[in-house]
Amino acid sequence: MIVTIITFIIVFGILVIVHEFGHFYFAKRAGILVREFSVGMGPKAVAFRRNATTYTLRFLPIGGYVRMAGVADDEDEELKPGTPVSLQIGEDGLVHSINASKKTTLFNGIPLSVTATDLEKELWIEGYENGDESEVKRYAVHHDATIVESDGTEVQIAPLDTQFQSAKLWQRMLTNFAGPMNNFILAIITFAILAFMQGGVTTTTTNVASTTANSVARSAGIQKGDQIVAVNGKKMTSAQSISILIQDSPNQKVKLTLKHAGQTKTVTVKPAAKTVSGNKIGQIGVVWATKTDTSLGAKLAYGFTGSWSITKQIFQVLGRMVTHGFSLNDLGGPVAIFATTSQAAKSGLRQVIYLLAVLSINLGIVNLLPIPALDGGKILLNIVEGIRGKPLRMETESIITLIGFGLLMLLMILVTWNDIQRYFF
Repeated sequence: MIVTIITFIIVFGILVIVHEFGHFYFAKRAGILVREFSVGMGPKAVAFRRNATTYTLRFLPIGGYVRMAGVADDEDEELKPGTPVSLQIGEDGLVHSINASKKTTLFNGIPLSVTATDLEKELWIEGYENGDESEVKRYAVHHDATIVESDGTEVQIAPLDTQFQSAKLWQRMLTNFAGPMNNFILAIITFAILAFMQGGVTTTTTNVASTTANSVARSAGIQKGDQIVAVNGKKMTSAQSISILIQDSPNQKVKLTLKHAGQTKTVTVKPAAKTVSGNKIGQIGVVWATKTDTSLGAKLAYGFTGSWSITKQIFQVLGRMVTHGFSLNDLGGPVAIFATTSQAAKSGLRQVIYLLAVLSINLGIVNLLPIPALDGGKILLNIVEGIRGKPLRMETESIITLIGFGLLMLLMILVTWNDIQRYFF
């Protein structure tokens, strides 16, 4: 169990850091202020600041985020009238730090009860100093001043020129796309590393290596050396495509076109139904033949071919969800990932690396879906802005993001509960 937990945290951590670093890097290149780079969610464990960004590690290893100035999900804490703060004034007479937290104190800080602020345009804060309500005092705020939020996290304020919307449209689109892009790059590198670890690239062919005892395939006369070239008249080029069509046809007649010793024949089989993770799938009992290429070119190319193979499988599953109906059993949340990680950890390092590559592609594709709060939803808003010639109002974008986030959280709860039932009950 301890090995599984450590493996899960490492795999999840790599996925999150690589994904969020994509957003982080291109935001910085575009001049967008990244206020916080967080690994994990929930309460803060540790934090430090460097080059205007606060880096935090949080207790729940279920995600992470890059908090860019001015975006709809930038959780900036508003300094409402009456909020008690303390100000740290620099030698230039400007406010360099605003402390709104009771967890920390500023050395020689000036106590102030806030009456109004402008930390975006004119950069000032005003209020009653030391409880003296006879006079409102205004202090000019430094462009790069920081604010210590209620949970003790110190982040930089976000003047308009550093905000997300100040960047050019193509820079914002690239920043939104960079997270999934990094996941695809990680998968390509990981598959290539896996090929070198294995000493070559083993691919599954459409040739039959053997059939299992008492199987549908053996009863239909399918034998070693047969090559399945078509299913229901549709030409097949990979064993994965054949398997998916068979899995989609439990207890349904399927026509297989076979080639053996230069001769072609057609057999009709009815895949046996088997329940896996709550879904009924078809099986005929075929073991596919494999071949191994040990050349340097094949190992390097496997980064791309392995990634593309997994990508096609994911889109085939997404297509089935559209054509065969949506099912929670087609999805997996943290519980399913943890269970899969447990199996991979028992199988060894290679299987863990393979899992990392597969999850990375999954994360990249899912994040590109045009759903509000996901990267794909943000890119869609960028496209809408390009068509309209102007961005949506911040309030409108915030509502859209909030609705999308709420729906995602609801889906996550349902998927997690379904995973618990599948794996534990």
